[in-house]
Amino acid sequence: MARTANREPRLDAPKGLRTTVLRQRVSRDRFGRFTEGVARAMGTPWFLLGLTVFAGAWLVYNTWGPPEVRFDSAEYGFTVLTLILSLQASYAAPLILLAQNRQDDRDRVQIEQDRQRTERNVADVEYLAREVVALRLQMKDMASKDFIRAELRSLLEELDRRDDADLSVPAESPQGA
Repeated sequence: MARTANREPRLDAPKGLRTTVLRQRVSRDRFGRFTEGVARAMGTPWFLLGLTVFAGAWLVYNTWGPPEVRFDSAEYGFTVLTLILSLQASYAAPLILLAQNRQDDRDRVQIEQDRQRTERNVADVEYLAREVVALRLQMKDMASKDFIRAELRSLLEELDRRDDADLSVPAESPQGA
């Protein structure tokens, strides 16, 4: 049966929107990965070196450059540079905090997994300890090599004593009564 286009409005779609339009779903994690990338980049020595070189070049150009091509004045305290650095800091701080929150979430999951693994290990060790105790108890009921040797020695000694006793008792003489 051919599928026909249903022209009736759907209850799960807003009015006026066509439901046949493919919606590109942006990964919820994409922004989080972006924030981590920014935080990771800002935490490198290369970023600090680049920012220092940028600010130094800005200051040198706007201090000793030709007056007609300067775009930020030292007389006003390098207002544009201050605004740029403030804007960079105002965006960097929340991005770094978002990255830290994601790392905290990953750490929390890892800690929970470690706790569960530790509980399983403790349960396994307790089970093995009970098994070892049960084996030791069973081994006490079984004759060990040393126990058998000791028993054989005592039996041999008892047999030797009997033989000695039999030899030491004089045989009854057949004298007539």
